[in-house]
Amino acid sequence: MENRTVRLSVLMDPVKKEIFEEICYLHDQTPSQVIRQMVREFIHAHGSPEQVARMPRSRLNQD
Repeated sequence: MENRTVRLSVLMDPVKKEIFEEICYLHDQTPSQVIRQMVREFIHAHGSPEQVARMPRSRLNQD
């Protein structure tokens, strides 16, 4: 996990949030873990090489 953390607030439909949380827990992950992984994947897929190089190196690329 990175040394510093910040809070990200997301507005979404309550039903989508409920479904998302159910799926996360079925996969034995917290919603925060899943969102952090999605952000990492998005940066690697769409970021410039310079942006990707700025990514902190997490231990084993996990949370």
